[in-house]
Amino acid sequence: MPGYRDRSHAGRVLAGLLGHLAGRSPLILGIPRGGVVVAAEIAAALAGELGVLTAVKVRAPHNPELAVGAVTPDGVARLDLPLLATLGIDAATRDRIVAAALAEVHRRQEVFGPVPGLRDRIVVVTDDGVATGATLGAALDHVARAGPARLVCALPVGPPETVASLAAAVDEMVCPLQPRWFGAVGEFYGDFAQVSDAGVLALLS
Repeated sequence: MPGYRDRSHAGRVLAGLLGHLAGRSPLILGIPRGGVVVAAEIAAALAGELGVLTAVKVRAPHNPELAVGAVTPDGVARLDLPLLATLGIDAATRDRIVAAALAEVHRRQEVFGPVPGLRDRIVVVTDDGVATGATLGAALDHVARAGPARLVCALPVGPPETVASLAAAVDEMVCPLQPRWFGAVGEFYGDFAQVSDAGVLALLS
């Protein structure tokens, strides 16, 4: 049985668990695209600022569904070096796939706008769920480098081992649904329809 009706429902559930941040002007950053729907509900409930934090998977050249790392808006690539070695990806190929991911980061920033200022802010980073944590981990590292006053990660669903790993990088982790048997994020939603760029822009307007 799905844990959430849709992403908006997931955002409202998380907002209820983050009520202690209301009135403290938190910045709520969603990972596009689905994470922005979740973030919008949290921002509305907490009277916070809504923003987009673009982190893009670095995809294996012969298997685009396999992430070997992620790139953030400051151009930093967080790579799974053992996996790169196992796949036999040489330095030239690595540089090419990182450059492709960075180009997508820049494209999305042109569409959604830059990341708001992070220093000395209470920052909540959210997505519609997490599996391996490669992209979200890179996003959290990006925020941490900017010096927030407090860094919170709020997730509707994720496997316990991934959530525990991400929790070590933040001041507070909220993830109400951590199933032992985890297939894909979409399995825990009744409606997990794709979100378009236009849909994200509508939430930001």
